[in-house]
Amino acid sequence: MNEIVAGAIRWTLRLVVVAMGALFFLSLMAAAAVLALVWGARAVWARLTGRPVMPWAMRMNPREGWSTVYRSTARWTAPGPTAHAPQRSTDVTDVVPREVH
Repeated sequence: MNEIVAGAIRWTLRLVVVAMGALFFLSLMAAAAVLALVWGARAVWARLTGRPVMPWAMRMNPREGWSTVYRSTARWTAPGPTAHAPQRSTDVTDVVPREVH
């Protein structure tokens, strides 16, 4: 009896996993179809209005990304000694120099 129940649970689990995989695949296909329809409608509209069909492109300039990160480091780094602390004299008077062996 245990083998029958275990087999039924095993097959049910397999069917559930296959159904979840099929649902995920179909949802990805539906999203791709909607994207293709939107792109096609955009291309048709551009043709009807006499404009050139522009491709969708992710415009990314690596130099701009670097400069954004480089500029944001000022926010995360500790301020230097001249930012908030008063200027101190660079002469040290309370240390007795000694010879290093």
